[in-house]
Amino acid sequence: MKLKYNKIAGSLAAVAVTFGLAGCDDYLDITPPSQVTPETYFNTADQLAAYTINYYKGSDVQGGRWNNAFPHFGNGGSAYEFFLDDDQGTDNEGGTNNKFFDGTSKVQVGTSGGAWSFGQINNMNYFFEQVLPKFEANQITGGDELVRHYIGEAYMLRATEYFFKLRALGDFPIITTTLPMDKPVLVEASRRQPRNLVARFILEDMDKAIELLSDGSLTGGRVRITREAALLFKARVALYEATFEKYFAGTPFVPDRSAGWPGAKADYLADFSYDNAAEVKFFLDEALAAAKAVADAHPTLTTNNKKMIGASADADGFPSNPYYDLFACQDPSGRDEAIMYRVYDFDIAGGHSLNQYIKGGRGFTQEFANAFLMDNGLPIYAPNSGYAGDDFVADTKVNRDWRWRLFTKAPGEYCYSDNAEIRIGEAKKNYKKDKEIKAPALTSGGGVQNTTSTGYYKGKGWTINSQWTKGGWDLTAAIIFRSAEAYLIYMEAAWERYGDGLDANAWEYWKRLRTRAGLPADPMITINATDLDKEEEYTHDFGLYSAGKRITSKVLYNIRRERRCELMGEGMRWDDLIRWRALDQLKTKRYFKHGAKIFGPMFDWFKGTTSAPASKLKFDQADPNQNNVSSPSDIEGGFNGDPKYFSLLRVSNRNEWYNSGYTWRMGHYLDPIANSHFLETSVDGSDVSTSPIYQNPYWGTTPQTPCEQ
Repeated sequence: MKLKYNKIAGSLAAVAVTFGLAGCDDYLDITPPSQVTPETYFNTADQLAAYTINYYKGSDVQGGRWNNAFPHFGNGGSAYEFFLDDDQGTDNEGGTNNKFFDGTSKVQVGTSGGAWSFGQINNMNYFFEQVLPKFEANQITGGDELVRHYIGEAYMLRATEYFFKLRALGDFPIITTTLPMDKPVLVEASRRQPRNLVARFILEDMDKAIELLSDGSLTGGRVRITREAALLFKARVALYEATFEKYFAGTPFVPDRSAGWPGAKADYLADFSYDNAAEVKFFLDEALAAAKAVADAHPTLTTNNKKMIGASADADGFPSNPYYDLFACQDPSGRDEAIMYRVYDFDIAGGHSLNQYIKGGRGFTQEFANAFLMDNGLPIYAPNSGYAGDDFVADTKVNRDWRWRLFTKAPGEYCYSDNAEIRIGEAKKNYKKDKEIKAPALTSGGGVQNTTSTGYYKGKGWTINSQWTKGGWDLTAAIIFRSAEAYLIYMEAAWERYGDGLDANAWEYWKRLRTRAGLPADPMITINATDLDKEEEYTHDFGLYSAGKRITSKVLYNIRRERRCELMGEGMRWDDLIRWRALDQLKTKRYFKHGAKIFGPMFDWFKGTTSAPASKLKFDQADPNQNNVSSPSDIEGGFNGDPKYFSLLRVSNRNEWYNSGYTWRMGHYLDPIANSHFLETSVDGSDVSTSPIYQNPYWGTTPQTPCEQ
């Protein structure tokens, strides 16, 4: 079979260069892409800026994964497919993720496509080939600081693309030049490199970026990449790789020949050697140094003044809380914690639709709710914790960690400062006039404007002004990087490096996070009260596990808990579960996740008026597809056998998730490489065994086949 160069070029070496206006008038007069040549472009700092900012934008899916340089809310009306939502489908939120399905048809080897692609990598390499010689010859005008900054942006953009490949595929080709339309060269470039070398390459790019980037004062501030954003991203990458390699040691997922690593069969890697412990140490040290640089530059977190959002609803009396506003304002420029963010303008690039998304059927799980501490620092199960219970959603917020109070909406709360008629929850009589609303709205209708799929409303990013969210458009800014993440990275890396004996910096950062959350500063109050058996019972936290075994350190568990609670709703959970190898236990331990206790005292609030007493909750219907909640007699799907809690996957026994629940296959820790990429790089276009590409662990190369285990 003759190789089709257009196919291999599209997946490996696309050389098309596209430019985006990015809503910036300064770039409207750039030369059309079809006329761009090295002689007519890349001669000014503005031209460099126009090129790099093009790769900030948009969202696309590669192999079922969102691929964004910088996670944000996307653009466009109610087009929810533009949202990054990596908490959705985990143990934090409702929804499902096909990788958890107990079947063979949900995730398969693709015929083509997937994450194996090189377009943006090639476009960044094109930039370097054209720009670096001119930069070294002082041929680019516009000021040295600006020119250096935009070259630094390109290094970070190449690094973000490689980090996406690392998370999706692990081992990957390292390519630093544009590639010609020549089969032997393209096949040679398809050789995968071990994941630790890919991660080291990313850090090398980040070091170059950090050296070149400025503080952003001349380049638009923190809406563009800055040196601090690069430091934080470097810390994120380093922690990811350190923990992945640690917890997957002795498996084919790391480049260990003795553990069945598939790269061991590649002749071009015959001389490669690997020291797991040394690599883990290297990446942990890199994470610690980069995270500390950011954390120490931001010793003060955004203030939590402990005022409850939604307690009232008039322009003068609607409470304001800076911590809440960090995620609900239009312009975070005055907030030191916001290291990088995206702002929206109707007139330039439209808005996004986050508020429609989170108030239209998303929600947190009961298990996640149970993970939050009381404001005295005790877990909810501890003696004298003061936990008010979960008979009503509002009860779960009483005397709790302020992150749960602020970023979860409860029935009865007002939504907006400028509209007292819009409230959260299910009214008994008249939605707009009822003084008491105690149940979440699980179904729409009857004046209800906000629903939840679980009973616990997502609230992070929920705007305080209805004028910022109407007609399908929202204007709240998206926080891309914030300094609190640097605190969390340092704490976790310090534990992984030193064990329970954390250094002084880790304890100090932890105290700052706890103080902002309204908890006692001393983490030992919580650590001493933690019972891992009780955590298993109450939270079913996937983070209790690594490599199929429950972790034993209460310090580590509480660091993982801190990260889970601080980053709620920010799309980090999926990556954390993968790098911790926190899903092996599901291979033999089927999991059903749950919502609120809708069949407790709350149930009465769904029954409607005296004249119309029928409940809005439908269960045990003759036609199971008419159900909208699980059955109050479903002990098998209940929360620890208690069917009073909404069992999210057990609404209808005709739904394929009803019996599946959440299970796991080892192959799902990485994506498979599609069949076409093996064929296109094979000797004759038909024998995949002659391709230099090797498949990921437990996957074959035959299209439409699942992983082996």
